[in-house]
Amino acid sequence: METIEYFKLQAKNLYKDFKTQKSYFDADYGRELYHYTPKYFDIDALVLDFDIEEENFTLMKAQHYIANLAGFIKWTEMLSASSSALKLSKLLFKNMHKISVIEWDIYILAQQRENGFAFDDDFKLDIFETVFSQVDDHQSDGYDYRLLQSEKVFDKNQKSKPKKKINKSSVQIFVLPLAGDDRLEFIRTADLIFEKVLSEIELINPELVRKLWDAGNYIDEILLKPEMLPIDRDYALSRIDAFLFHHVIELAVETDD
Repeated sequence: METIEYFKLQAKNLYKDFKTQKSYFDADYGRELYHYTPKYFDIDALVLDFDIEEENFTLMKAQHYIANLAGFIKWTEMLSASSSALKLSKLLFKNMHKISVIEWDIYILAQQRENGFAFDDDFKLDIFETVFSQVDDHQSDGYDYRLLQSEKVFDKNQKSKPKKKINKSSVQIFVLPLAGDDRLEFIRTADLIFEKVLSEIELINPELVRKLWDAGNYIDEILLKPEMLPIDRDYALSRIDAFLFHHVIELAVETDD
C-alpha cells in the first residue's frame, strides 16, 4: 500500500473511532463528557495529549492528527513531502512503541549537532532504518496510541541487532532569552537548518530572503515563548527543524511585497 493511502486509511480508522462517541453526564464535573468504544486508537489519550475538541470531529481533523503522529505539522505538509520523508513517516508511525516523534526529533537534532550539518531526508531515513526500525528492544517513553496489536508486533524473522541507546537530555530551559553557549548553539543550529531549507525550496529572491534572516531574532522572538517554560533543551532545539520552513516562507513573502 502506498504511504499516502496507508495514512488515509489510518485517518478513516481514527474517524471511525470518534464516531463511536456517546455523551453522558458526569456528576463530578457537572457537565457532559464523552465515552468511546474505539477499535483502532486510544481516543481518550489522543484527546488529552493533543487537546482535541471532541465536538464536530471531522475526517479532515482526523487526517491532521494522523499527520502529527507521523511527524508532520499538518496533512498538506505530508502530501508534499519527499519519498524518503514519507517512508520515514510511515516507519515512525509503525514504530511509535520504540520511539515517539518528539524523541526522534531530539535524537536527530543531537546527531546533527554532533556532526555539524543538517541531514537530508534520505540520510534521516537511513539512520532510522539502521538504529530503530531494524533493531528490537527499543522502548519509547512516549505513548503508543494504536490499539491494534498487528501494528505493534515485531517481525520474528527479522534479524536483531544490538540495542542502541537513545540520547535523551534532562536539561531544562527555565529562563528566556537564552544566553551564553546555549544561545550560540541555538543560533548555529538555526543557521544550518535555514541553509538547508533555502536549498530545498525554489525562491524568486533567495538572496533577499537571506538578508532578512536573523537567527538571533528568530530564537529570541519567534521560536521560544515564556509560556513554554520550562522546556526540554533538546526538544526546544528540535522545534527549529519542525517550524523554520514556515518562517522562511514568511520571509519570502516579504521579499515579494
